[in-house]
Amino acid sequence: MKDKKITARMKRKKRVRSRVEGTLERPRLNVFRSLRHIYAQAIVDTTGKTLVTVSTLSPELKGMLRYPGNVEAAKKVGELIAKKCMERGIQTVVFDRNGYLYHGRVKALAEAARAAGLIF
Repeated sequence: MKDKKITARMKRKKRVRSRVEGTLERPRLNVFRSLRHIYAQAIVDTTGKTLVTVSTLSPELKGMLRYPGNVEAAKKVGELIAKKCMERGIQTVVFDRNGYLYHGRVKALAEAARAAGLIF
């Protein structure tokens, strides 16, 4: 069962990444979730550089979260990534859900980033 889920996610990831590309004007907001943590990065694919990165392991969030693997933690990560992007002058991004379905923690992170001012 686990192999089937991973294979399906990789197929979705490949399909999405064939269409989504981050540029300097509009970086790609990539999301990765593990069972315990969630990570978000703003990436420029043309140069291969990561501009901003935030996760539940970030020093700004580490002490604030009761449990880093839930929707509330994903909301905090979304707010913080939007704040850091705004500080770097990034206002619009391309959202890359990394093959994950758009619900739960991925959806919470995206909506929190939008509410904090990031446009995608």
